[in-house]
Amino acid sequence: MDGKIIKITSSEIASLWTAYLNNSMSIQFLNYFLSTVEDAEVKSIIESGRSLSIEVFNHIAEVFQQENIPLPYGFSDSDVNLNAPRLFSDEFIISYINHMSKAGMLGYTGFLSMSARKDIRKLFKNALYETSDLYDESSEVLLNKGLYVRSPYIDYPQQKDFVDSKKYLSGLNPFSNKRPLNAIELSHLNINIQNNLIGAKLSIAFAQSSPRKEVIKLMLQGKDISEKHLKIFSKVLLDNNTQSPISSDVSVTNSTTQVFSDKIILFHHGLLTASGTGNYATSAAASQRSDLVLNYERLSIEIAQYAKDLAYLMIQNEWLEQPPGTLDKVKLAQQKKQN
Repeated sequence: MDGKIIKITSSEIASLWTAYLNNSMSIQFLNYFLSTVEDAEVKSIIESGRSLSIEVFNHIAEVFQQENIPLPYGFSDSDVNLNAPRLFSDEFIISYINHMSKAGMLGYTGFLSMSARKDIRKLFKNALYETSDLYDESSEVLLNKGLYVRSPYIDYPQQKDFVDSKKYLSGLNPFSNKRPLNAIELSHLNINIQNNLIGAKLSIAFAQSSPRKEVIKLMLQGKDISEKHLKIFSKVLLDNNTQSPISSDVSVTNSTTQVFSDKIILFHHGLLTASGTGNYATSAAASQRSDLVLNYERLSIEIAQYAKDLAYLMIQNEWLEQPPGTLDKVKLAQQKKQN
């Protein structure tokens, strides 16, 4: 049977809808980066990322139009001021693209796994391949410029081994020595440190360039949360006699001119908090020391509350788009009865 005859499922609609919004946001950020970038290598990466976002965005629009599904509003040129002064350094821009390409790979993997129709699978499969290429290219630029922050090194293992005591899982007792971190726990601590570094820088940039007091307040709150989580994760490493990964110069300029609309700023931060919650859940599941698991669980609650605050402000300003959903059949029946 021709794949186009088969209706798309709820999971496919959800994946396409989410990817459409995310790419419409990315296009505006990449357009602004192109208007301010100075480094030729970084400019090439921005152009690759922008081409990819436009390609995915247009393909999803075609599917929605074929299926007679209304396109989300998303974001447009009105959400960015391309004439605004430079807000981010080139070092930040390439680090940001590298970070978002990692999030994109995770997102497209999930979308692909939830899709059954052949053309939808092909769309997300191609997007995944091209996003992995973007990650590879941006990583290479970071490495060549000495900007890539590597995970901590450890000694190579000399032999295979098994856990021989329940103490391996402990870590909450402040009066007992905690076992050294294993490689899996180190890797998750590292990625969460890097994610919070990016989040803190973005929060500062958005706060200093927004004209709304309520948005500035939320952005500064986001900065405080990111810095708090950074300190917690870094202390775990230091207590393990491991140096916390040192970030490269991912600076924000002193410009206070508004670059992005508050609508796109809040959406972007909502995307970051969703990604952070997912990372913490994965990290908690992968970590075996109980104190690490507790840290991830309690910090996830803080992120969830912050995400609610972002959503409430978007709702107040009628900026939060409602995802496609099912109809309330009971309500329909009651309305029919009344008529």
